[in-house]
Amino acid sequence: MILSTTPSIEGHAIREYKGVVTGETIIGANVVKDFFASIRDVVGGRAGSYEKVLIEAKDTSLHEMTKRAEALGANAIVGIDIDYETIGQSGSMLMVATSGTAVVI
Repeated sequence: MILSTTPSIEGHAIREYKGVVTGETIIGANVVKDFFASIRDVVGGRAGSYEKVLIEAKDTSLHEMTKRAEALGANAIVGIDIDYETIGQSGSMLMVATSGTAVVI
């Protein structure tokens, strides 16, 4: 499966459009990670635990979208958009939503 944020894939003609596909993931960030991230925010540095959670959520969302595209018979997804949102009480959860157009190239 070829994944692209562009509307086309260079060197490949889109032969068939299968439709819009999405993937959604919601991951909770626990209190310990929040505590250590807030310390890093004060003293500087990167919040490695949050970065890992972001990467995991993005990868899971893309995987879900890919499975849905494969079920439609697509071999590529173009025009991919990735959105990050915090949800829940005081933003305690992270939602990653991906969307794109499933195509056959």
